[in-house]
Amino acid sequence: MVASSYRLTAGVAVDGLQERESLGPTGVGHGIALPHARLQDLDRIVGVFIRLEKPLDYDSVDRQPVDLIFGLFAPKDSGVDHLKALALVSRTMRDQNVVAKLRANSDPAKLHAILTESRTPQAA
Repeated sequence: MVASSYRLTAGVAVDGLQERESLGPTGVGHGIALPHARLQDLDRIVGVFIRLEKPLDYDSVDRQPVDLIFGLFAPKDSGVDHLKALALVSRTMRDQNVVAKLRANSDPAKLHAILTESRTPQAA
């Protein structure tokens, strides 16, 4: 999905995710996974959101299957910007109201609106 959306080689994206997952699974609990990778072929931070109809085992911290996945991809040299983006995604996906809306909708336009609506900044 990220390969076609952002003109990357699928193998590069998968390898980057697998490298990160080898450090520990990114299933954060409550049916949510936040896989992320730094890739040489990117010039900006990008993301993809996937809402699964059938949850899958993701080796999450709470051992619950995952149905919401937000993949984050950043340039290899993105430094602190990658961490800031990951913190924003993490805060968004910890918001129970946002998660409930994501699970209740399947329309891509609505999902995009839910994920990009303005929020009050909070500490990470």
